[in-house]
Amino acid sequence: MTRTDTEFPMMRVDFKVNGQAASLDIEPCEMLIDVLRDRLQLKGTKRSCDVQVCGACTVLVDGNPTSSCTTLCADAHEREVTTIEGLAQGKRLDPVQRAFIAHGALQCGFCTPGMILAVKAMLARHERPSEETVRHYLRGNICRCTGYVKILEAIMDLVHNPSHYR
Repeated sequence: MTRTDTEFPMMRVDFKVNGQAASLDIEPCEMLIDVLRDRLQLKGTKRSCDVQVCGACTVLVDGNPTSSCTTLCADAHEREVTTIEGLAQGKRLDPVQRAFIAHGALQCGFCTPGMILAVKAMLARHERPSEETVRHYLRGNICRCTGYVKILEAIMDLVHNPSHYR
């Protein structure tokens, strides 16, 4: 939807996305998910519920898991946003991504980016989380395919055997 300048005032948002500076003119009502997907072409962030219950749109804002479907892009001003596209180092996947692949912890893959980013936030705070802590961090991420068994196995193996995924 295109709007004219007279309908809504525009505002400038300056933030980092996956380590790169971004500066955009946005409408004050634009959601972070729309800017990431439509303006920056970062399609790994998935749209599903639009009401902050499924976790498919999870990104990290200053390292914290954030539902991009209910976060105004303006709230990312002068902050750091990490999407699933920002985890790999060149062609080398992040250890969490490698653990998910090694354990078949995905099926359709729709929830996987949000799950992985929630795990990244958890591991930044808890070096050796218990299964209870893992379950707590994943409570906002719904998977309709896997039943979570493989996801939990992947995360717990990564926690107990981090050298396997470096």
